[in-house]
Amino acid sequence: MATIQLDKRKMEAAVLGGAVLGGGGGGWIEDGMQLGRLALEVGHPRLVTIDELDDDATIVTVSLVGAPAAPDKYVKPVHYLRALELLSERMGGKIDGIITNENGASTTVNGWFQSAVTGIPVVDAPCNGRAHPTGSMGSMNLSEQSDYVSVQAAAGGRGRNYVELAVSGALDTVSSMIRTVSISAGGMVAVARNPVKAAYVRQNGAPGAIQQAIQVGEALLAHEGEKAVDAVVALLGGNVIAMGEVTGFHLETTGGFDVGRVIVGVCELTFWNEYMTAEINGERLATFPDLIMTFDAESGRPLVSAAVTRGQKVAVIAVPKENLRLGSTMRNKNLIQPIEKIIGKSVLPYVFGNKANEEALRDVAETNADCL
Repeated sequence: MATIQLDKRKMEAAVLGGAVLGGGGGGWIEDGMQLGRLALEVGHPRLVTIDELDDDATIVTVSLVGAPAAPDKYVKPVHYLRALELLSERMGGKIDGIITNENGASTTVNGWFQSAVTGIPVVDAPCNGRAHPTGSMGSMNLSEQSDYVSVQAAAGGRGRNYVELAVSGALDTVSSMIRTVSISAGGMVAVARNPVKAAYVRQNGAPGAIQQAIQVGEALLAHEGEKAVDAVVALLGGNVIAMGEVTGFHLETTGGFDVGRVIVGVCELTFWNEYMTAEINGERLATFPDLIMTFDAESGRPLVSAAVTRGQKVAVIAVPKENLRLGSTMRNKNLIQPIEKIIGKSVLPYVFGNKANEEALRDVAETNADCL
């Protein structure tokens, strides 16, 4: 297999770039750094391209499920391994490759520790090239396969909150069970799930998304402050749509998710773990799965939605979905529609209809002096 050499610099770039592509979710930067360092310390994680695998190779997804802001969450590397072990036992077959469910600060390096310990390669074809709130969004449209039986395993928590299980059944049912288990475990669990063939991943995943995260991270590492943010938007073909003090912030952890909004001047962001919408004076500039992300304006480092605080000076960027490496679920109306109920705003017309926001985004980025 053509292995992409992973070292400390690439790991740091993957975590920082993953944080950007996390779009407000995808875990915490320090968690990703710790997991990445540990993977490099215990062995040699292998990252390979999807083209290096035979079509009938079996690939499984590893992920974190839960609310990043949950105060009692407890997931350690041993839980990642345990979830993979439980899945292997449940499915009763060989695992040829591991993919992460999404890009994010900690999720981009999902699988690196497991690869370092087991020798199973990580495949650069995440279920999705950006972070997303629900398990079904990270399941490569398996929800549309009526005969697909989902096999999932989870582990996490400590003491009386420790939970581990392996379960199989309809995808939506099993994903909901895993979400419930994450709450019982204190807010988050490590998960291994959904064995599929490499040919399916090639068609429905996001090949090359890990390398895109590394490229974004390298741009961040080469700059500081506003120059770092500018380097990211130049690389991704996006825009800085707001810069200023956070004047409003509300977060509620409910049902295993972080839900809320951020106000920066006249700009309003909503989030469901990840940022869902960006508006200026009520005009929609970006809508998930467009990438919306916040940065600390002074350091230029990405800020997940749960880390934003009132009074903080932030920069907000938006990148059209066309510039991202996205999995097939990001074109599935049935999976996008639940966003509307959660955030209380219209989403489908902006994603699939004629309410294109790219022109508005460009105009505001060029002329809105109030926000920039």
